Amino acid sequence: MKNPFEQCKKTFSAGDGEKSLYSLPELQKITGANIARLPACLRVVLESLLRNCDGERIAESHVRSLAEWQAKGKRDSEVPFVVARVVLQDFTGVPLLADLAAMRDAAAKQGESAVKQIEPLVPVDLVVDHSIQVDHYGSPDAMRLNMEIEFSRNRERYAFLKWGTGAFQTFKVVPPGAGIVHQVNLEHLARAVMETDGVCHPDTLVGTDSHTTMINGIGVVGWGVGGIEAEAAMLGQPVYMLEPDVVGVHLTGALRPGVTATDMVLTITEMLRNAGVVGKFVEFFGEGARTLSVPDRATIGNMAPEYGATMGFFPADEKTIDYLRSTGRDESLLKTVESYYREQGMFGIPADGECDYSRVLTADLSEVEPSVAGPRRPQDRVPLRSLKQKFRELYSAPAESGGYGKNSESLAARFPSGKKDEDIGDGDILIAAITSCTNTSNPGVLLAAGLLAQKAAARGLRPPARVKTSLAPGSRVVTDYLEKAGLLNPLAEIGFHQVGYGCTTCIGNSGPLDADYEKAISDNDIVGVSVLSGNRNFEARVHQNIRANFLMSPPLVVAFALAGRIDFDMQTDSLGEDQNGDAVFLRDIWPSGEEIAAAMKHAVDPQNFRLRYAAGFEKDLPLWGEIGGGESAQYEWQSDSTYIRMPPFLESDVVADSQIVGARALAILGDSVTTDHISPAGAIRPSSPAGMYLRERGVKAADYNSYGSRRGNHEVMMRGTFANVRIRNLMTPGVEGGVTLHQPDGEQMPIFDAAMKYQATKTPLLIFAGREYGTGSSRDWAAKGSRLLGVRAVVAQSYERIHRSNLAGMGVLPCQFMEGDSAASLRLRGDETFDLLDVDGKISPLQKARLLIHRANGETDEISVLVRVDTPTECEYFAKGGILPFVLNRLMAA
Repeated sequence: MKNPFEQCKKTFSAGDGEKSLYSLPELQKITGANIARLPACLRVVLESLLRNCDGERIAESHVRSLAEWQAKGKRDSEVPFVVARVVLQDFTGVPLLADLAAMRDAAAKQGESAVKQIEPLVPVDLVVDHSIQVDHYGSPDAMRLNMEIEFSRNRERYAFLKWGTGAFQTFKVVPPGAGIVHQVNLEHLARAVMETDGVCHPDTLVGTDSHTTMINGIGVVGWGVGGIEAEAAMLGQPVYMLEPDVVGVHLTGALRPGVTATDMVLTITEMLRNAGVVGKFVEFFGEGARTLSVPDRATIGNMAPEYGATMGFFPADEKTIDYLRSTGRDESLLKTVESYYREQGMFGIPADGECDYSRVLTADLSEVEPSVAGPRRPQDRVPLRSLKQKFRELYSAPAESGGYGKNSESLAARFPSGKKDEDIGDGDILIAAITSCTNTSNPGVLLAAGLLAQKAAARGLRPPARVKTSLAPGSRVVTDYLEKAGLLNPLAEIGFHQVGYGCTTCIGNSGPLDADYEKAISDNDIVGVSVLSGNRNFEARVHQNIRANFLMSPPLVVAFALAGRIDFDMQTDSLGEDQNGDAVFLRDIWPSGEEIAAAMKHAVDPQNFRLRYAAGFEKDLPLWGEIGGGESAQYEWQSDSTYIRMPPFLESDVVADSQIVGARALAILGDSVTTDHISPAGAIRPSSPAGMYLRERGVKAADYNSYGSRRGNHEVMMRGTFANVRIRNLMTPGVEGGVTLHQPDGEQMPIFDAAMKYQATKTPLLIFAGREYGTGSSRDWAAKGSRLLGVRAVVAQSYERIHRSNLAGMGVLPCQFMEGDSAASLRLRGDETFDLLDVDGKISPLQKARLLIHRANGETDEISVLVRVDTPTECEYFAKGGILPFVLNRLMAA
């Protein structure tokens, strides 16, 4: 069908001649809608609808509905958003590629030509950044050794990725050791404006990491989705959502001297989480937003998942052009970007009153003060001046109120560390990591860390030996500018040697602590501490034996590493003594704004970026060049592989009909259960079901690797689902870890073992949860693992957006308690049976269902629950057993 808005197609003067675009001002004339007052992020989505309107995936009504979006309107219209590209990281990318390979095998049953139908229809870039682990640190050869171990551990996975680059034309891989996915995306992959079939359009994307939103800092609309949604997007399906609310955040003022971008983003995260922006678009505007650099904007955009928003968007403006120029983009692209957005009436950060927002919030940047966040959640900001007292309060507070339940007098106790003349105790910092994309894209805070290290080294300060220090830059360009600024060696001098380019500590790849420290921690129940410049500090995420984790800026990571303890007052306590015996305070070595500005010239040299990215990475990464991947169109599965297995999600017996009768509770969970609690992550413990599975197949414990590295093996992943050592199943009060009570016998056992016993008796399973179920990273295995364990539905008080969508996309029914109901108010114990009724036919968006609770004493209660399958398309996905069978059927029908 011809696009009904073809008259909106116009020409404009681009950087390399006349180009075409689909004009939003022309659409405004046709529809009469006041498109110029729409938030800028919605206009980007509207352009995609306009350009892709074909009467099938996108109807004329979709275009008109979004064009007529009302700031305070009802949100019941579906938006089919076609993205221009997809970005993956390796933990989620490997199982996605495995699904594609399985789809090719399924297609092969219809002939060789059908195999080629399974091909990404938009460009896909996979950046390998989640696999490196900090096994070695504190030495000049730490990075080389860590990368050698990484390639040894992951050779089979990397060969699989190499196969994918040959088998699929539009599938590209940025090799391990190049950088973090979001920084590579920001510095290299992003175009700001793209061209398809001779038509220019905004660069848009979804990514399989929730922090894909970092790209919002250069005016690119994009957000994190699970691998399930990303797979559908790359196979030509729109990303479906309801028309969103858009919260406008009016930034005023400017940061005070000594206040960092990290302090700013932790403050904004706290404010927006408290304001309730979960599932909404957030757009920043006003003079304060206009003055922020792109790295500062990207830092704010990166943390959108932490404040719960779908994205945190900054429209394109002069700062965007400056950033693209400083990162080595071609001048013709810069002219095209500016010309395109001016032609669309979208160039520049909106002033107050220029756009209509569902709600407007105000943040005064001049009020931001030095801050950290922790010890368990990124939105729990603590002013730096209050941290010492706050930790001491938490130390003795009861566990149910977020504390550690210890006697306040025992905080001063010290225990033998196993090392000569060294002890260890509660509150000691054991990990100090400059890591993750939140900060490593931001040269201001990295240069500040280097300058502080330089001054500390000059005064003879060093961290205590127990502190595991590491520096994991976001890209090789960061190394270049730190080196040119003369700051790489000072960082190494105080222990912050480079350990690799990847997510490392923030994703749980902090590596082991010294065995003596591990034993001392376990034997004495020590509350150890990590400090990191990342974005996630959920329980057991950084390290399973570290109980308190604090997010902070890179210079503060260095400062606390030197202090060695978290209950340290940076205003009044001395970091130590210099060579002359004089006390050194943080104020003595904190870099000035002028010093940072002088070093900044090394971070904005376009030649650095051109040299690092022009050669396609191969010259920097010889280990990648040694990997072979094969050239066949179909993958040759190895029956004895413990890394890559044929996934079962296309098998007809994986998903049964929707009626759920006689179900049992697999777990009853509280509030803020994250995908870190649900999805397998971190190291594989030898005593866990996954560890025993690997041992039975002859894998040595030293080679178990992490769950992330084995995400291509569903047998490992399903055994690690709900296996987090800090998860609390309310069916087993007082017990931490992935255990449950099997019913009706009441035997306590690992959740996986119980699920298999239930599967043997064909008993459907339910999960009950509190508020904010599934917050955290966009981990598709949190939904995939639930499905494979036999979970048919989840009933929670509220959901995080991505996980709710992923559940529906895997054929697991997400339901929500009605206001006033909860597992606690219903007195659920776990010995009940349940019937979930009115969902055995074709479900409709946001319908109600009946939940019958059959108690052990013979009584039955009935309540209504809201079925959180929010859009008509999600209903179709669910009816077909999930996105993958749905997409495969459509491709084969075509």
